[in-house]
Amino acid sequence: MVRLTLDKDTILKRINGIQNEIGEMEKLSRIPFEEFKEGVGFKLAQFHLHRSLEGVFHIGAHILSRIPGGQVSEYKEMAMKLGEYNIVDRDFANTTLKNMAGYRNRIVHFYAEISPEEIYRIINNNLGDFDIFLKGVKRVLGNPEKFGI
Repeated sequence: MVRLTLDKDTILKRINGIQNEIGEMEKLSRIPFEEFKEGVGFKLAQFHLHRSLEGVFHIGAHILSRIPGGQVSEYKEMAMKLGEYNIVDRDFANTTLKNMAGYRNRIVHFYAEISPEEIYRIINNNLGDFDIFLKGVKRVLGNPEKFGI
């Protein structure tokens, strides 16, 4: 069986993309809520959040596909496997990252049900969750052998 190596360039591009999306959401978080919900802020924030979440799970899938037994078929399962393999803290994986996976599915499949209030709350209170995930990914990039890659 051939062991695949990490494509560090691909991961770094996705990290950069997530960080850019976070920057855009931080700008939108400073708009007063009344303006946010009536203007384009809500739609833009939803777009940037979706792209950030997709980046997280593309990186997660890439890393797990390089670990024997790491392959998964669902996003929530991916979150838990990332904790199981210590890519991120297990508690973070089983709670926050699993919730992020669920929210990714909500944005994709139930986008019409998402309210400006919930997006505004996320961009004002939860963007640090992406930093926690990225910190774990950067540890993997710095020492893939430690993670069996």
